[in-house]
Amino acid sequence: MLDKNFDPTAFESRLYETWEQAGAFAATPTRNARPFTIMIPPPNVTGSLHVGHALTMTLQDVLIRYQRMQGRDALWQPGTDHAGIATQLMVERELQREGTSRQEIGREAFLDRVWQWKAAQGGTITKQLRRLGASPDWSRERFTMDEGLSRAVRTIFVRLFNDGLIYRAKRLVNWDPEFASAISDLEVEMREVKGHLWHLRYPIEGSDLSIVVATTRPETMLGDTAVAVHPTDERFRDLIGKTIIQPITGRRIPIIADEYSDPEKGSGAVKITPAHDFNDFAVGQRHQLASPSIFDRAARVVLAEIRADAQPPDPDFFDSLEGLDRFAARAEIVAHLEAAGALVLVESHTHTVPHADRSNAVIEPLLTEQWFCNAEALAKPAIAAVEDGRVAFVPKSWENTYFAWMRNIEPWCISRQLWWGHRIPAWYGPDCTIFVAETEADAALQAEEHYGHPARLRQDDDVLDTWFSSALWPFSTLGWPDNTRDLTRYYPGDVLVTGFDIIFFWVARMIMMGLYVMGDVPFRTVLMNGLVRDERGQKMSKTKGNVVDPLALIEAYGADALRYTVTAQSGAGRNIKLGAGLVEANRSFITKIWNAARFCEMNQCRPDPAFNPAAATLPLSRWILDAANRTITEASEALDAYRLSDYALICYRFTWGDFCDWFLELAKPSLISAPGLVSVDRAGNTDDARELRAVTAHVLGILLRLLHPVIPFVTETLWDEFGYGAAGSLIRTPWPERSIVTDADAARAEVSWVIRAISEIRAVRNEMNVPAATRIPLLIRDASAETLARAQRWREEVARLARVSSLEPLHGEMPHGAAQAILDEATLILPLADIIDLAAERQRLANTRAKTASEAEKIARKLENQDFVSRAPEDIIAENRDRLDAAQAELARLDAALSRIA
Repeated sequence: MLDKNFDPTAFESRLYETWEQAGAFAATPTRNARPFTIMIPPPNVTGSLHVGHALTMTLQDVLIRYQRMQGRDALWQPGTDHAGIATQLMVERELQREGTSRQEIGREAFLDRVWQWKAAQGGTITKQLRRLGASPDWSRERFTMDEGLSRAVRTIFVRLFNDGLIYRAKRLVNWDPEFASAISDLEVEMREVKGHLWHLRYPIEGSDLSIVVATTRPETMLGDTAVAVHPTDERFRDLIGKTIIQPITGRRIPIIADEYSDPEKGSGAVKITPAHDFNDFAVGQRHQLASPSIFDRAARVVLAEIRADAQPPDPDFFDSLEGLDRFAARAEIVAHLEAAGALVLVESHTHTVPHADRSNAVIEPLLTEQWFCNAEALAKPAIAAVEDGRVAFVPKSWENTYFAWMRNIEPWCISRQLWWGHRIPAWYGPDCTIFVAETEADAALQAEEHYGHPARLRQDDDVLDTWFSSALWPFSTLGWPDNTRDLTRYYPGDVLVTGFDIIFFWVARMIMMGLYVMGDVPFRTVLMNGLVRDERGQKMSKTKGNVVDPLALIEAYGADALRYTVTAQSGAGRNIKLGAGLVEANRSFITKIWNAARFCEMNQCRPDPAFNPAAATLPLSRWILDAANRTITEASEALDAYRLSDYALICYRFTWGDFCDWFLELAKPSLISAPGLVSVDRAGNTDDARELRAVTAHVLGILLRLLHPVIPFVTETLWDEFGYGAAGSLIRTPWPERSIVTDADAARAEVSWVIRAISEIRAVRNEMNVPAATRIPLLIRDASAETLARAQRWREEVARLARVSSLEPLHGEMPHGAAQAILDEATLILPLADIIDLAAERQRLANTRAKTASEAEKIARKLENQDFVSRAPEDIIAENRDRLDAAQAELARLDAALSRIA
């Protein structure tokens, strides 16, 4: 017997253990079934479950559970990413607490410590995914640093190198001076900083003229190699081609014309420092400028590359900058320029500054020798794959984002100056000749052939970008470079579910690598999900204190409530709102299902193996069976089209609306068999009661199967309780199919009229503030004979559910002081003159309408104000739009209410 109160903690852990021990999540490649594959976006091994995981993992789980029930050989491939920087940081902090460092203990000992940390701490995220109810095939769990995947990385690196697609070059990269490593764009966080804009005077050689440049980084002037002005800026037209004297170094640099300079910003003239700014680097390449570096890998001043042509006006000051931290150098340079009269103006200036998201250090663009991958060559077939539809983005609009990046793609810096990660399989000979091979033994053979004798080799110290191994995930996890059975069966995958923030870093690179290695795309569909925001639509941040912990939500409301919330909110790639209030509200839906099932159990509604839906005779039975048919079709179509929020809402409407609010309420007298309600004995042993019980159990079984992908715990518990199958079997039970329903159209018309009649009467009662306990007469005018007959057939149900005292046709004039509602050809009339003060009610409604209209007008004016729209945060604009929609809906309701009063 089901407990009175729904308590998810009583069964979630037990059920999950049952599924996992039974192998319910496992793919079965030997089974004669069509495969369906989802590759999990591998979470960082350092990670804990956050709201982004809760969203994307739930959506994947909904799809994989659905496909299992469809009979597919469903593989959801799990695993974790080694997360180079994040993991190394974790272990370095441990060493720091112990009073040592990785440099002190050495590379091999440090890597041993990382593997120890991974063994002790690395399973946190996978345990938490189990708490969420995620059902990947855990027996296949992979790690991007395991031996199989490491071999795949080495193999593809060598192949790309031999094909000329990997090379070493000196280019500008995002440099983290704290970690002393290049980092990817995804590891860079743009933060708004209150700083300054310094206007500096540069004298023009051979004249008394000067040019003023504006900069947020005066310390980089040491590496200036030009000053740029816009070619159409009349102020500087005569200065283009002239030479300026850099006020600190005394170096002679040209004034050039380039459209990068914006006449509307600062002074209109900008200093160009190619070695320490990405835009300046591009200008430098266009104009063949030198690119001297003035910072070392710790972001300290190094003057070696500019000393040769420096003629500093103050050599002592120039020399004093050597070795200074960049920000200390900034302060010294600004003070020196001010004393020399070269500082023209200092403005307060708020701007965005790139920071390393792990170390919090300000990123320093730095020219360094790195390994690069020719992404442009790999991108061409990947662009074509989306253009010709081999890969489809859902929503399709995200294809534009993909194309914009891919068609302007830059070389991919794949090396990182870390110790934890896939060490680059390249070795250097005594003369620095590079030998690239999968193993050191192979590299030694190459070297011996090259030199004519054995040579001592040194392996490259760098490791590969984490995204390099992640790009191989769809095929490396299936056994590549071996031609395995799994690789043949499960590649390419069917759908990738991920966030839009990693289209470039992961999605695009998987497509590029899949085409390069396998000759086919890694997945057919990319389902994009949005960002998770708080309940007001604001971005979550620790500073705001609005970060939502999904584990706390699971603890408070159950995994099913959280899963349903994120699925229903997901939409077509839109941002979703999440908070305790929303999850608590959706727990009410789970509770509704539980209570409905408990009602069914208490009233002997048990599965009947002999039940045949086509034999149902009652209009109510045929109506709910038809509604179930339509829900099966709509839910299946939504899931097949990856419209997961639609699927959740379709199931919600059927469960809460059709089944609970209408079918059970209309059938209740027959089901509970209470004396005086229907002419049956106390056991309910009539044909009608038996049919309704069988139909109830049958439809409950359908909705449990329909809802299982999104709320697996409560549905499996109820499935087991009612004996629909063996314990824990719902996860492998076939998806429901439509059944034959006799005279479905007639049943739909009949019961639909009853539901609409009751709803209209309830709406009038609510709008007119009729006391809930008061029964009122119902008159029906202008009704056809069929409608009047239908009203008589259902008079007991209408009386009970709409609180009606009598139901009669009206052939004369409408009584004074009545409210009315139109239902098809008929008018439903509710005499209220003796129950409420209609004049006072009319005035109340009019006053409320006036107040609502004023509020709607105020909000509309605000949203029409372009100044407000351009300045207000996105969440504030969205909140005002929601308020306007609500006000307009309320106006429509009030207008309808006023129109009902006769």
